[in-house]
Amino acid sequence: MPGSFLDTNVVLYLVSADDVRANRAEELVSAGGMISVQVLNEIANVARRKLGLSWPETRSFLSMVRDLLSVQPLTIAIHETGMNLAEQYRLSIFDGMIAASALHAECDTLWSEDMQNGLVISGQLRIVNPFTASPSRR
Repeated sequence: MPGSFLDTNVVLYLVSADDVRANRAEELVSAGGMISVQVLNEIANVARRKLGLSWPETRSFLSMVRDLLSVQPLTIAIHETGMNLAEQYRLSIFDGMIAASALHAECDTLWSEDMQNGLVISGQLRIVNPFTASPSRR
């Protein structure tokens, strides 16, 4: 079933001072979708190191995210697919793993500000920058 997958940066905009991006992130999260365990790990890292959240605040934020979005577990199959995607599409290893998780979850849209907007991976997954996307992708 086609669906949306959210990259770490999009979810982190939920706590941004940038109202436009925060509102767009809230729209996407409210519409539902998926993330991976890797996204949770990256959020925890940024929350602690860059945002200065305490451990209880970090756990609370992660819990909220898990309540709002489905979480795709990491598997060896996702790891192998991610390695192949990183090589084939010249993605970072981490972006390859995000794209692989989205593919394994059978998503058709990967919302990401950091990856190449418009790139179609494996004929199935389109990367869309939610902050420059046309209204038809909303």
